[in-house]
Amino acid sequence: MAAQSLQAMDLTSLRAVLAELRPQLVPSRFEKAQQADGQTLHLGFRTLERRLWLELSWLAEAPRLLEIPPPPKQGDGSTLAQQLQHGLSGLALTGLQQDGWERVVELDFATRPGEPAQRSLVLELMGRHSNVFLLDQDRRVVAVARQVRDNQSRLRPISTGDLYSAPPPMGGRCPSRSESFEHWKSELQLLPLPLKRALPSAYQGISPALARQLVAGLGDDLLDQPAQGLSPVTWDQLWQRWQLWLEALEEERFVFRLDEGGGYCCWSSERAPEQPDSLNAQLASYHRDRLQARAFQQRQQALKQRLERALERERQQQQQQQALLDQVGNSTGLQEQADALLCQANPSRDTVNEAQKLYKKARRLRRSVAAITPRLAQHQQQLEQLEASLTFLELIQLECQWDPANGLLQLQALEEDSERLWQRQPSNRKERRRAQGDPSPLSVTSPRGLTIQVGRNHRQNEWISLQQARKGDLWFHAQECPGSHVVLKSSVAPAEDSDLQAAASLAAHFSRARGNRQVAVVMTPCEQLQRIPGAGPGTVRHRGGEVLWADPDAAEALLRGKPLSLSGEQQS
Repeated sequence: MAAQSLQAMDLTSLRAVLAELRPQLVPSRFEKAQQADGQTLHLGFRTLERRLWLELSWLAEAPRLLEIPPPPKQGDGSTLAQQLQHGLSGLALTGLQQDGWERVVELDFATRPGEPAQRSLVLELMGRHSNVFLLDQDRRVVAVARQVRDNQSRLRPISTGDLYSAPPPMGGRCPSRSESFEHWKSELQLLPLPLKRALPSAYQGISPALARQLVAGLGDDLLDQPAQGLSPVTWDQLWQRWQLWLEALEEERFVFRLDEGGGYCCWSSERAPEQPDSLNAQLASYHRDRLQARAFQQRQQALKQRLERALERERQQQQQQQALLDQVGNSTGLQEQADALLCQANPSRDTVNEAQKLYKKARRLRRSVAAITPRLAQHQQQLEQLEASLTFLELIQLECQWDPANGLLQLQALEEDSERLWQRQPSNRKERRRAQGDPSPLSVTSPRGLTIQVGRNHRQNEWISLQQARKGDLWFHAQECPGSHVVLKSSVAPAEDSDLQAAASLAAHFSRARGNRQVAVVMTPCEQLQRIPGAGPGTVRHRGGEVLWADPDAAEALLRGKPLSLSGEQQS
């Protein structure tokens, strides 16, 4: 799941959202407030036709106001959500306003339509200065998402109990269709600036995205050229685009389309055909996908760094124990030195004491073998599990290419699974099951219809190989390589060569060796698997087995060509 660039909601897209929302939302009855995270509110409203949800976010990278599908119940106990629930309870939304060219939206609430507003909810969409305010009928702040103290802003400190004041006005003129071409051109040429800076400096409501849309197709480097150096033809073309944009705003000709650079555009120069989804739904999907990808990338990188640090620490401890074990070889030399001291003709008392010290040191070194050897085995098992966890992390990223919605769930499962690598494990299997629920391994259908289960972390490996496996099932794993356990459910029906090859290819694909053209895969009946006492979950040994050669690319084709399903529900 690669993170893509995220275009912030500008004035044009905000007006497009409000134009679509007003006829559906005003008037409506407020019902529910909940806080999804530290920068996002969900508000539920009831109209005559349906229940509708709004998402209000003051996240610096993506401030927004959008209609969203019904969200899961979460965060209704937060302080801000409780304040809104109490302050807006029993009121109706009677107004949805956005004045001028500021990205400030005001939601007015009254007992019924036509009466004066008793509460107002103000959403300011201004990058890192974004905020949400709940105001009473005297315009005093009842609740605020972010308190702005005196030491944070000299221009506009505002907190609970203060009288609300609007943000400082933006610089530049208000765009107008009545403005002449010559005056518009002179405003843009007033300062020696490149066009991308002259547009927002001279006029309000101009975002970097809108500037790119205005010059699209007129020249790749047009925005970087000084405004004074544009040709007459370019000025005419730019003026036409400017007028089309103003007409779209005035006539509310809004339509959602994605741009090649990963952004989007919400205005159109002509009446657009009906789209299958509403503009709000498409904008909500745009933000959801990119924010999920960004969150996935951040959490993946954090887990990777933590695993790598644990791996390095484990290697150092293993090296220290190995160094102690290497010293055991010196015990023979120490004993020979002690023998030589006592073989002297008349050893002195000091000589005898020195010999006794050498004997004692030699015995201590020989005894340490019994303690160091199991420690080395434990360190080796821990290293193998950490390396396997890093492999699982890489595989989850690959899986997101064909199943992005499941990426965060699988990453969360791996995070929980990896916690046991550096923390105390639950005391027994029942406690572990109660703490985390049943795992959700990947389930794929073989060419002949048999189920193939693929573990994507240590718990899932153990679950499919030792707990869910039945007599007759076959177990696959890349030979001498970290990776997933794969179980072919051949206990249901006899497996044929195509089923075996599909399972082997999946084991090769979900392993550290997936970059090779051919991978050796061990196949053995599940009843021959044994849990290694004292080892972490998913660590098994087996007797015998057969080696198959598999192509990892064949598994990728199988995954892309067949619908994927999950056995069980993912514990969140």
